[in-house]
Amino acid sequence: MRPLRSLLFVPGDSEKKLAKVDGCGADAVILDLEDSVAPANKRAARDLVAAFLKARPRAARTVQLWVRVNPFDTGLTADDLAAIVPGDPDGIMQPKIDGPADVRTLSGQLDALEAEHGLASGAIRVLPVATETPIAPFRLGDFATAGLTRLAGLTWGAEDLSAALGASTNLGPDGTWAFTYQMVRSLTLLAAHAAGVPAIDTLYVNFRDDDGLRAASRAARAEGFSGRLAIHPAQVAGINAAFSPSDEEIAFARRIVAAFEAEPSIGTIGIDGKMYDLPHLKAALRTLAMVRG
Repeated sequence: MRPLRSLLFVPGDSEKKLAKVDGCGADAVILDLEDSVAPANKRAARDLVAAFLKARPRAARTVQLWVRVNPFDTGLTADDLAAIVPGDPDGIMQPKIDGPADVRTLSGQLDALEAEHGLASGAIRVLPVATETPIAPFRLGDFATAGLTRLAGLTWGAEDLSAALGASTNLGPDGTWAFTYQMVRSLTLLAAHAAGVPAIDTLYVNFRDDDGLRAASRAARAEGFSGRLAIHPAQVAGINAAFSPSDEEIAFARRIVAAFEAEPSIGTIGIDGKMYDLPHLKAALRTLAMVRG
């Protein structure tokens, strides 16, 4: 399965925005029951999302449908899952975790609900937001050995972490992430690759700055991120483009693969006066795996 490039948040209590999901162009839509929904609207959002999922069986979907549930400390998680699992979402975004143990607990709850509703075991994946509590960054490395079979990737968040730290901002004087947030972003990237799952970059909050979004997303892909969260439909096209290989990249990756296939007994090849070895072959294969036909 190709990594998800764009994951668009849609408030679960907005019928108007839910009606636009099918043609949004995102690889995945995250139907939100958490931060974008006011406490008074939680139940209504849950009911809307449950009905939305049931009206779109998994096999007929044009976009993956994920749900961000409320975190454990709200006491709402069990109600969220009971309502939405019968609709067979593609995955659950789990916010404000403290570490892999929280993902394991959620996975156990999904095991029981999938069995209860006759769904394929393990079909519902989990994408945790892995840096939103002060303890969570210290446990990122534990994902590599946690054996979480539902784990679909790791992403990170700055807003809830800064609130948990009592910070007045998460940005430095130049407008880029302050050191703490740069650190947890890098640790999330490393942890995801150590665990063998995609690393998903966080939101680019200025949805009117398309040039900035594309530049930041291209830089994130160059670092090793596979995709990005989106806060507005206008961001989807730019994210998809930035996290897709260019025609030139695809053509050169094919040259590298072809050269190694022609000389399977050697570990280094020369192309256009430069030497390429097995790490370059692996990178070329990753590039070709991203090609969407």
